[in-house]
Amino acid sequence: MCRWRECHRIVRAGWQHNLYNLYTELYTPPYTCYNTSVKPESRTPNVRISPHAHELLRQLAEEEQASMQAVLDRAIERYRRESFLRAANSDFQALKSDPRAWKQEAQERQLWEQTLADGLDKK
Repeated sequence: MCRWRECHRIVRAGWQHNLYNLYTELYTPPYTCYNTSVKPESRTPNVRISPHAHELLRQLAEEEQASMQAVLDRAIERYRRESFLRAANSDFQALKSDPRAWKQEAQERQLWEQTLADGLDKK
């Protein structure tokens, strides 16, 4: 029996459920409805890409002997890192263009450098 219908029947019968128990009964994966197992965490999102990009992705995956998903995952992670570094470089350029702020930054770095003289060896 479908859990939705079962819970509806229970509620209509007057059985007192608190909302938390009702929620966990309904949404604890995998749940079964009409004898079909549904596992929400196994679903993957679809993203549309151009035919040209798909062909390039296929070629790269073939060259690297990896799945297209693995190649795409690596490409996205690399793009994320490059975006972060571009933003950090831009922020440092802005900081360097303000002499007063750059002087404060240099003073703070000097304070942090002193913490390395704590007598502990680097390993």
